[in-house]
Amino acid sequence: MKKIMNNISCLTLFVSFIIAIVAAHSDSGLSSSYYDRVCPEALPTIKRVVEDALAQERRMGASLLRLHFHDCFVNGCDASILLDQTSAIDSEKNAAPNANSARGFEVIDKIKYEVDKVCGRPVVSCADILTVAARDSVVTLGGPSWKVKLGRRDSTTASQAAANASIPSPLMNLRALIKNFEDQGLDEEDLVVLSGAHTLGFAQCFTFRSRIYNDTNIDPAFASHLRTICPQVGGDSTLAPLDPTPGSFDVKYFTDLVNKKGLLSSDQALFHGGETAELVLKYSGDHEEFWEDFAESMIKMGDIKPLTGNRGEIRRDCRKVNLKY
Repeated sequence: MKKIMNNISCLTLFVSFIIAIVAAHSDSGLSSSYYDRVCPEALPTIKRVVEDALAQERRMGASLLRLHFHDCFVNGCDASILLDQTSAIDSEKNAAPNANSARGFEVIDKIKYEVDKVCGRPVVSCADILTVAARDSVVTLGGPSWKVKLGRRDSTTASQAAANASIPSPLMNLRALIKNFEDQGLDEEDLVVLSGAHTLGFAQCFTFRSRIYNDTNIDPAFASHLRTICPQVGGDSTLAPLDPTPGSFDVKYFTDLVNKKGLLSSDQALFHGGETAELVLKYSGDHEEFWEDFAESMIKMGDIKPLTGNRGEIRRDCRKVNLKY
């Protein structure tokens, strides 16, 4: 009996060792089942609030997806974009790519309130809420689903300077875009497929003015139409759709690029004789492959420098860091 117990003890130690090795080598420390036991109603609650928000305004889906992008590209997916300006916080909301542009913060507040209520306490991070809300927005607007990896914690800092430096500009050329994504650990395929998120939503006149008045790789009739709503001076906040069906997750964004009808210079740069042109052609004719690759790249982006373990915190209010008692 003693020998059997010793063998069992050795086996237990071996199993624990293997588990530790696997955990040590996991790519992010995140898990799709993270909330299954601590709050199984968390994800259904997020889905319900997102669906309600999009039922009121379909454009909100693009806004929630964009919040996740702009969060992850600034020091990782840590909900730093949600922090308001204070004497100690240099809010990313005031950075050039976000000011008077990033939106959906009230929806995130609503999700946080409902999730904390159903969980009984703050156990779901704002960073995870952003990640799940982005996925649920895509699904609600007709796009693919994927298993979101969870377990992120929230940042206690923000950086307006990092937001200005890290979030890709609508004026970037292909070289700059590739470098920008490489800095986040993302490759050229990720660049093209994640840019496909521009199948949803709108852009303000000031972001595409230079393209419609100065670029040569643009369909003349398309440019002429846009000039009627976006003058050379004024009208900065006037909106134009990023593709012909801004409320549906489809491949028309890519077919527009092939036809030189990309709204932003950074969009059209993907199909202008460079190494990404072949990917644009592929996705323009194969929505299933676009969906599959988009899901994979979203998971990959969600793995950018997450805070896990004892790093960061679970914010009680997504707009501010927790008070220390």
